[in-house]
Amino acid sequence: MNQKAGCSLVGLVIGAVVLFGLLVGWPQYRVYQQRLAGEAALAEAQSSRQVAILEARAKKESAISLAEAEVIRAEGAAKANKILQDSLGGPEGYLRYLQIQALEDSKAQLIYVPTEGGLPVTEARRLGQ
Repeated sequence: MNQKAGCSLVGLVIGAVVLFGLLVGWPQYRVYQQRLAGEAALAEAQSSRQVAILEARAKKESAISLAEAEVIRAEGAAKANKILQDSLGGPEGYLRYLQIQALEDSKAQLIYVPTEGGLPVTEARRLGQ
């Protein structure tokens, strides 16, 4: 047998072994690849779930802190209003104080002040004529 034929036979045997390896190994490689892809998807889903849980906890803690701050602010405002009301002679004095404050803050040119009848003085005169 000549050397050229021996090389061809060795090449043919190597090619057959490689082809057989691909035919047997490729399906196993695909299964391995899919298993790795599934594990990666599972790890990503678990990570996303943990992030969502941590974000929800942070929102809950933030809401609790904001609610506590609002309660503290409201209690302070209630105490301040009570002190102011008591120092002005009760609820009527406090309401009159608030009315005066509103009038001072107003930029209006004309202000109607209600009388005991509930009508502004200028309107009462106009309606009386």
